[in-house]
Amino acid sequence: QVQLVESGGGLVQAGGSLRLSCAASGRTFNIYVMSWFRRAPGKEREFVAAISWGTGNTYYADSVKGRFTISRDTAKNTVSLQLNSLKPEDTALYYCAVIRISWGTHYYTDPSKYDNWGQGTQVTVSS
Repeated sequence: QVQLVESGGGLVQAGGSLRLSCAASGRTFNIYVMSWFRRAPGKEREFVAAISWGTGNTYYADSVKGRFTISRDTAKNTVSLQLNSLKPEDTALYYCAVIRISWGTHYYTDPSKYDNWGQGTQVTVSS
């Protein structure tokens, strides 16, 4: 019902920065929470950050807190992820996703709850 397209990934040296973007289209009224997940080769998809579409409240995984920032532009139906102080362990395919649940449930950290995913954008951090 919601189409998501990520962009902005690339190759960066450790300590560098990238800004990822996700554009939503289609039935965007179904967006309650928008999140970023990532998956490294051979690993499970893991939660990175989430934002409430209506209020702008945010939540971050401990591994990225203080380094990554999630933001939204409701007029343009886009969400961004600013990645600073990048580490080699941040190397992964980054996905944005949308879920229609209340912010207060906290289930937005569980990838199995999501039905709408983008195709992903690759972030590679060299040492």
